[in-house]
Amino acid sequence: MISQTVEYALRAAVYLADQAPEPRTTDQIAKVTRVPHAYLSKVLQGLARAGLVASQRGLHGGFVLARPADRLTILEVVNAVDPIRRIRECPLGIATHGTILCPLHRRLDEAVASVEKAFAESTLAEVLAEPAHSVPLCPAPPE
Repeated sequence: MISQTVEYALRAAVYLADQAPEPRTTDQIAKVTRVPHAYLSKVLQGLARAGLVASQRGLHGGFVLARPADRLTILEVVNAVDPIRRIRECPLGIATHGTILCPLHRRLDEAVASVEKAFAESTLAEVLAEPAHSVPLCPAPPE
């Protein structure tokens, strides 16, 4: 249900939230998130196009979140790289169904709606603040 691209985008966004306000390079993000460098570059471009991250050039440049982690939801990150697709009409194209979903597709859409709601109600700051026995990312290698 969650694509690899979404997983990678969430890892990068959580890492940037954890490191805020310091910018992080693509190399730094790739090491901690274990996202392949080339793939990460594409993911960061998508997040930047959506206005969720910003890049800073120069000696101390890199990527930062475009707004505070407590105002950035998981849903926004997800939709920036691989939008959640709701079922609005019969996916089989059955004309008699139209926008009135059959019981199967209605239940599937309800499940998607539930996930969408949960993501919309969760910020990156909440993910980082949640008490847990493990942290969401890999330890940063020494520089």
